[in-house]
Amino acid sequence: MDRSTLRYQGQRPDDSTLGQRLRELAAERRRFGYRRLGWLLAREGHAMNHKRLYRLYCEEKLMVRRRGRRKRALGNRAPMPLPCAINQRWSLDFVSDTLSDGRRFRILCVVDDFSRECLATVVDTSLGGARVVRELERLATERAIPQVVVSDNGTELTSGAVLRWATGRLAWHYIEPGKPVQNAFIESFNSRLRDECLNEHVFLSLKEARTTIEAWRHDYNHLRPHGSLGALTPNEFAVLKATANTTAPGGPKQPRSLLMKGGKLGSTPQVLI
Repeated sequence: MDRSTLRYQGQRPDDSTLGQRLRELAAERRRFGYRRLGWLLAREGHAMNHKRLYRLYCEEKLMVRRRGRRKRALGNRAPMPLPCAINQRWSLDFVSDTLSDGRRFRILCVVDDFSRECLATVVDTSLGGARVVRELERLATERAIPQVVVSDNGTELTSGAVLRWATGRLAWHYIEPGKPVQNAFIESFNSRLRDECLNEHVFLSLKEARTTIEAWRHDYNHLRPHGSLGALTPNEFAVLKATANTTAPGGPKQPRSLLMKGGKLGSTPQVLI
């Protein structure tokens, strides 16, 4: 080994000032990586190559952590009252199925939680937030705007289009992730739809799927007896309750509050009058 190599002493410049400034910038811009922080340093006159910048970045332990989960829209987390009238609360959810050639399609299901009526089964290959808003606008024009809408935290239902439409119009209640039991009305409907319609037919085209599912929806609302409605169809139950509310003295009853045991969402429900 050469004598000069053996006796060489490193002459690396003091980077404490740069490190301090890098920490300050990283504290201000917590989601910036080392390249973007380096651009900010270069604007202040501290230009350096990417290798030196990355060394300082690692020495200061400024690595940006990846976010584990995306931030979800919380909506209304208050206990939901049990519906006591038509159009008081609607539930939304999506169901997926395939055509005979393997192409997937989705169904947007909307249910009135009081009368159990299926208000819509929108069939298409793609159903984004804007399409959801358009269908809700159509239903609101045909019926009325509900007081509450219940749904899960799917990307279509937490999109900017949906949130902008709901603001100032109604309360949107998002259930807790991974707890579909909190949206039991629509989950029960989805199981009936799959068992009685989707599993019984092989759809050759999207048009055939729309026609068959719409015919089943009509049968569900007008002909199929519903166990929780005293063997009435949802349409018969809705007409009966609408007539009773208009003729009974004092108007409709006050809604009952659905509170959760222990004060936590997702626990065993208790109905309190």
